[in-house]
Amino acid sequence: MADARPEMPMFPMARATGCPFDPSPELSRRLEDAPVSRVRLWDGSTPWMVTRYADVRAVLADPRVSVDVAQPGFPHTNAVSKARDAHMKTLMQMDAPEHITQRRLLTSDFMIRRMEALRPRIQRIVDDLIDEMLAGPNPVDLVEAFALPVPSLVICELLGAPYTARDLFHRVSRTLVMDEPDPEQAMAASEELNAYLEELVDRKNAEPGDDVFSRLAVEQYRTGAMTRREIATAGQLLLVAGHDTTATMIALGTAALLAHPDQLRAVRDDDPALVANAAEELLRYLSITHTEARRVAREDLEIGGRLIRKGEGIIVVKSIANRDPSAFPDPDTLDVRRRARHHVAFGFGAHQCLGQSLARVELQVVYSTLYRRIPTLALAVPLEQLTFKESAVFYGVRELPVTW
Repeated sequence: MADARPEMPMFPMARATGCPFDPSPELSRRLEDAPVSRVRLWDGSTPWMVTRYADVRAVLADPRVSVDVAQPGFPHTNAVSKARDAHMKTLMQMDAPEHITQRRLLTSDFMIRRMEALRPRIQRIVDDLIDEMLAGPNPVDLVEAFALPVPSLVICELLGAPYTARDLFHRVSRTLVMDEPDPEQAMAASEELNAYLEELVDRKNAEPGDDVFSRLAVEQYRTGAMTRREIATAGQLLLVAGHDTTATMIALGTAALLAHPDQLRAVRDDDPALVANAAEELLRYLSITHTEARRVAREDLEIGGRLIRKGEGIIVVKSIANRDPSAFPDPDTLDVRRRARHHVAFGFGAHQCLGQSLARVELQVVYSTLYRRIPTLALAVPLEQLTFKESAVFYGVRELPVTW
């Protein structure tokens, strides 16, 4: 193994040079030629990379693999994530039964019925932001004017966090998912947000409202079932994941549709029922999570005909699994009429995204409203002039100048 290590390719993250929406050519090659194979990480470790759709789902559903970042052999994303994970454990790093217990505390807050009940409020948020955008300068950066505020307003209301703290949330989130994070800066930002959220727990405990933090403060903090820090840590995960991912999908999804006018026309002018289908296809086609799902084998197991030993790391590449032709015919084509809900953009198995129902409602409202209300929406610069977050946790556009 030591002799082969220098020849192993680094884990590929960069997108295709020809189309900014396509995955790395190296990933496409691996999917076809070596669907379960070794890669080399930043620290010299050589975990397994799993690319085929069926194998990805198999790993994500297998109780013999662990998400515990403290396990030897776990394939950390970078030095910052390794250091942060040692101090802050979230749902994403918990195995059963701890994971089941902690997830149940939040499941009721993100049930489909509860998220659907938020649809009218999300619609008002979207319409108000479009009104403001139309009344303001033209062209405008859609990221700052629309894509970021929509999920920020929604997640703040859901959690019970004041929207006046949005600058703190945005700044911390950007620090934690930036391209080349500084370890000390990332840890300081995480601690700053945790301190704020711990104070919020105290305020909700004193004056509870109808929100997630109030419920956790009353039902968990008062009873001693959870500490302030545990609630704050859960809140940090929900805040960062709950607004950055959806904001990225709003902006990048819009860029993709503007680059495919026929698909944009279908979303804007066709049966409204098509919008939900289009959201699933965009989630599949774009697959914004760059760091992918990371695991470590708790015992020997076989995946795709390869033996993975206990203690060996596994990187499950959901983005290329969503381009597997065995699951999605003609996968490199954006087709908003495709039935794509079986994609793995939200993961699969016990650790699939807790907030996926909220994300779906938000994206459906945005995609059904933005292009209908601004039918002449267009890129203000050529597509090739856009800058993309090539190495960040979530792949997206840094800015999206649009006009109408």
